[in-house]
Amino acid sequence: MPPDPFAGDPDDPARALDSVADEFDEPLTDSERAELLTDLTDLAVYQALLQPRGVRGVVVDCGDCGEPHYHDWELLRASLQQLLSDGHMRPHEPAFQPDPQAYVSWEYCRGYADGVTSSETAH
Repeated sequence: MPPDPFAGDPDDPARALDSVADEFDEPLTDSERAELLTDLTDLAVYQALLQPRGVRGVVVDCGDCGEPHYHDWELLRASLQQLLSDGHMRPHEPAFQPDPQAYVSWEYCRGYADGVTSSETAH
């Protein structure tokens, strides 16, 4: 993750959110934890298969703002690992002028990996 520009600043505007965030943070359940570990494993496979083909990462349609969010492989991995370790993700800067053609959906990744796996087992 990039360094926090307000680290150590007593006037950090995010301090006001700490008490609100604590009220809503619940520990991950065992099934949520297992799901995150599976997602991290899958992400490594998807990156290994798709990055050499020019895919930069995953696009996710945001339910809150209705806009697509573009996540490079490493950013998505860091976010999932942070969710696994801390139980929540920090906000992050969106990709700067992403090329939508360089990102695919999680479903596309899964389908591509399934296709590669089934074609390898057919031979």
